[in-house]
Amino acid sequence: MRRVLIIGPCGSGKSTLARDLAPRMGLLLTHMDQLGWQAGWIETEKGELHARLAEVVARDEWLIEGNYGSTLAPRLSRADTVIYLDFPISLCLWRLARRVFTHRGRARPDMPEGCPERFDAAFFWYVMNWNSGPRVRTEGTLAGYTGNLVRLTSPAMLADWRKANNLD
Repeated sequence: MRRVLIIGPCGSGKSTLARDLAPRMGLLLTHMDQLGWQAGWIETEKGELHARLAEVVARDEWLIEGNYGSTLAPRLSRADTVIYLDFPISLCLWRLARRVFTHRGRARPDMPEGCPERFDAAFFWYVMNWNSGPRVRTEGTLAGYTGNLVRLTSPAMLADWRKANNLD
C-alpha cells in the first residue's frame, strides 16, 4: 500500500483514520478539504483544485482522504488501495453532530485555517441523502477500479482490518 485513498460518507471517520495511518505507513497525508477550501469557507476554483491534486497524485507515495466526486477518477487511476468506510448514515450523522459540538468555532486539523466548524443544515441534508446520491455516484466510479478495494461497513470491521494488517 503505497498510494492509498480513504473515502466514505462525511462523518465516517476518514480524516481521523488518515491522520493515524499515514505516519504508521510512512505516507504523506493530503486532506481533500485542505485542497478544496480556502479561509472563510471559500471553495477553491475547480481548475486550481485539479492542478493542486495532480501534483499530489503524481508522487510515488501518498495517502489522500476525502470524497470530492469530481476528483475521484484521477485519484483512482493512480491508487493501489482504496479504503472505503461504508458506514451506516445514522452513525455518520451522530459523528457529525459530535464533531460540530466538539470543534465549533475552530478549524479542525483536516481543514484550512479560517474555516471554523459550524452547523450547516444543507451539509447535514447532503449526508442524510448520501445513499441516494453521492453513494450511487461513488459506487459507479468504483465499478471500474481494479486495485485493492477494502470496503469496511462498521467500526468493528475497521478495527479487525487494522489488526490483520498490523495497523493498530
